[in-house]
Amino acid sequence: MTDQKPISRALVVGAGIAGMQAALDIANAGYDVVLVERLPSIGGRMAQLSETFPTLDCSQCILTPRTVEVGHHDRIRLLTYSEVESISGEVGHFRVRIRRHAAYVDWDKCTGCGICQEKCPKKVPAEFQRGIGVRKAIYTLSPQAVPNKPVIDREACIFFQRGKCRACEKFCPTQAIAYDQEDTFIEEEVGAIVVATGYDLYGLDKMPEYGGGQVPDVIDALAFERLLSASGPTSGKVRRPSDGKVPKEVVFIQCAGSRSPERHNPHCSKICCMYTAKQAILYRHRVHDGQAYIFYIDIRAGGKGYDEFTQRAMEEERVIYLRGKVSRVFREGDRVMVFGADTLSGRQVRIAADLVVLAPAIIPRPTTRRLAEMLGIEVDSAGWLVSADGNMQPVESGREGVFLAGTGIGPMDIPETVAHASGAAAKVLELFAQWGKGT
Repeated sequence: MTDQKPISRALVVGAGIAGMQAALDIANAGYDVVLVERLPSIGGRMAQLSETFPTLDCSQCILTPRTVEVGHHDRIRLLTYSEVESISGEVGHFRVRIRRHAAYVDWDKCTGCGICQEKCPKKVPAEFQRGIGVRKAIYTLSPQAVPNKPVIDREACIFFQRGKCRACEKFCPTQAIAYDQEDTFIEEEVGAIVVATGYDLYGLDKMPEYGGGQVPDVIDALAFERLLSASGPTSGKVRRPSDGKVPKEVVFIQCAGSRSPERHNPHCSKICCMYTAKQAILYRHRVHDGQAYIFYIDIRAGGKGYDEFTQRAMEEERVIYLRGKVSRVFREGDRVMVFGADTLSGRQVRIAADLVVLAPAIIPRPTTRRLAEMLGIEVDSAGWLVSADGNMQPVESGREGVFLAGTGIGPMDIPETVAHASGAAAKVLELFAQWGKGT
């Protein structure tokens, strides 16, 4: 152990709702935080949602005040478009090397006016819109992006690929475009670390039995969220990707890639029953003469008001729940044929749908395992972070001074994620308080 006084500064890795909550709790208690996010702006998966369950509150209305607070907090050093390269040292004295990726835009000069994006001629599929919408080669993730500063996608940019164009540079009123910008490295020393790396979704291309990656009108639940969202590619109008028509029959398939140890992932993804009910309700609110069907194995609605919410979908919105597995999904003409079984009635079911929405398995981010190796903390066989004791130490890792927050340890809904992140922050503050007392 070093004889130097421990450093009461925290590193938070990941700026989704968990990382932001942990960072704000620590910063509001009077301590400095370095918040690192790999994407150009903060907010994580919650920024992609339309509404939240079971209240149907606007996701952005809840999230945006948080992102703005994080972006302007005096005690939070926000490093977006950045990744942790290496970590060494021990509790009280972790040394962290952070790579800040070249945005090819000087963010100090940029005012976020958006003219560069308007003038850029190159369009590519937008990852934030789950591939349904498009973005420019110079872009921000969303209209509510914090920080509201664009980055240039080097792989899409006409100038980087062919040496021509330079439209963004020509029209930028503050001369903020910097094609010669390079990655930079930042060294930080911190006393404690919170890992809030979030989750990914199981790929559609891994589920050909559901038409994933083969049928254009088979999409995942996050893509459907973008269709529902006012800031999405269709401004909140439900239109199917293939031809832009309003789908009058939509089939939702739960447990797509979950609870399937033989072919996919063995675990339950926990939140799918609830967000599928939410999406079916919102679909009915958008398309009043539409019909929604939900194929499910079991309904797992464990939470305050959750079971009542699924009942609302069935009784008030006339969503048809079919207990059984889907065996096959394929395209026939302009319809998507869904073959399955209703185990309650014992009958085979065939639905000619306009759109199929899969609730894919929630899986850990591939980068989580690499970060865990840097930190010397444990992940399970699937790649989820492992807490020291799931019952009594749910936010502690196996290493002193390293804490876990949110869905990096497994699927959680938003309230549970926020509570878990605040628990991690509380443990950091407990550590800092001990150091302040000289213990």
